[in-house]
Amino acid sequence: MKNMNKSQERICSKEREFVYRFQAGSECFELRVPLGFPVPENASHLHGRLMLLHSLPCFIENDLKEALSQFIEEESLSDQDREAEASLDAVKSGEVDLHQLASMWAKAYAETTLEHARPEEPSWDEDFADVYHDLIHSPASETLLNLEHNYFVSISELIGERDVELKKLRERQGIEMEKVMQELGKSLTDQDVNSLAAQHFESQQDLENKWSNELKQSTAIQKQEYQEWVIKLHQDLKNPNNSSLSEEIKVKPSQFRESVDAIGRIYEEQRKLEESFTIHLGAQLKTMHNLRLLRADMLDFCKHKRNHRSGVKLHRLQTALSLYSTSLCGLVLLVDNRINSYSGIKRDFATVCQECTDFHFPRIEEQLEVVQQVALYARTQRRSKLKEAQGEFYITRHSNLSEIHVAFHLCVDDNVKSGNITARDPAIMGLRNILKVCCTHDITTISIPLLLVHDMSEEMTIPWCLRRAELVFKCVKGFMMEMASWDGGISRTVQFLVPQSISEEMFYQLSNMLPQIFRVSSTLTLTSKH
Repeated sequence: MKNMNKSQERICSKEREFVYRFQAGSECFELRVPLGFPVPENASHLHGRLMLLHSLPCFIENDLKEALSQFIEEESLSDQDREAEASLDAVKSGEVDLHQLASMWAKAYAETTLEHARPEEPSWDEDFADVYHDLIHSPASETLLNLEHNYFVSISELIGERDVELKKLRERQGIEMEKVMQELGKSLTDQDVNSLAAQHFESQQDLENKWSNELKQSTAIQKQEYQEWVIKLHQDLKNPNNSSLSEEIKVKPSQFRESVDAIGRIYEEQRKLEESFTIHLGAQLKTMHNLRLLRADMLDFCKHKRNHRSGVKLHRLQTALSLYSTSLCGLVLLVDNRINSYSGIKRDFATVCQECTDFHFPRIEEQLEVVQQVALYARTQRRSKLKEAQGEFYITRHSNLSEIHVAFHLCVDDNVKSGNITARDPAIMGLRNILKVCCTHDITTISIPLLLVHDMSEEMTIPWCLRRAELVFKCVKGFMMEMASWDGGISRTVQFLVPQSISEEMFYQLSNMLPQIFRVSSTLTLTSKH
């Protein structure tokens, strides 16, 4: 109680009387003001309150302010001196532990002074990224990719089993529904049909949920095993005497869909058209860029390509080498503004992402959940400020796709199918925003759907295609000119993709348009397979 009372005495407010005398004409006046120390407010504010409260004459304003400030300063210093003396007496008498006090001061000084503060401990994710980067650029890279492929085969087999089971269920349900429909109006009613349909839907949902949970669990186990194995391999390579982990991992062939994949690959190669150019853009200091026009499916850059001659190995070495680099690859997917993976190209993209475990980033579903929360907040904040859409997009990161690291999900609506969009359309502005992100985040290769659609439809005539391509070419050229001011002029590769259903004649009309708009200096390669 003795210590507590002394502490309380030190910090409690002590009242002092401020006295100020002044003369007005032949009369003398005295102002007395009780002040509690430490004074809780600024001296200037207190001075203003005194002038107003006591209706003091203006000719004493400056003198009063000076006297009040001096009084507060002198009394405050006196209090600090007394507290310092009391603290020293407490140390001398042993009331305060000197070593404990010194430790507290040292800790406070280290925490508030940057040069003496301890550096932040690197996170486990950062450690893993550094270790992976070292390994993928070492002779262990082949072993690393073989292990990734074996995990990929395991997931492929699980997906194959899932697809077979779902197919059998739907076939069985189809037979049941056909029998019921034959009895409709005889022994069964519409209610019976609806009841059976509801049961079928519930059964499908249960089976899909079962497989979804199994795949989620399998990928989580793979990710943990892989990351631990990579850390151990890195340690093993640093210690040549321990060779237990450095044995080469052999590629395990897949048991599913190899013949189908081979046929599909040959078919895609026959339909693929490609033409490449080099250009120089810039007002004074020109920067060289590579442009490519391709007739291909956007998801071809995400799907794993299998080389059957070398043991069905994943064709993704370059993507792995540049994962933690300043030369990242991205693509633009056209989606609606609902952040999910339930329909259209969003579903197809999510399916490709799920075919191989991502050992570096969260699963696509987890990333979309975070995006959903951020987007809801952002849209609420902007709704009252902006009357027009400004080219919204969201980003997902990937290490498990064939040729890309980043996906830009550009939100568009049915208006992109019309023929009258302008350079101020949200989709075009979205492309500009995406290219700006590419500049600030080391994405040097970007694939863009030239016609702002992934599939052709009847209204997309030859004149429509030419107008749309001209608009996108010219806008992207303008944005690339801006890039020089954004990043100082870095060489990039921009790939313009058109749907595979477009005709060869249309493709070559577009390839003739590109050099006219960009004023190509020379053509690099021309490749066509048909």
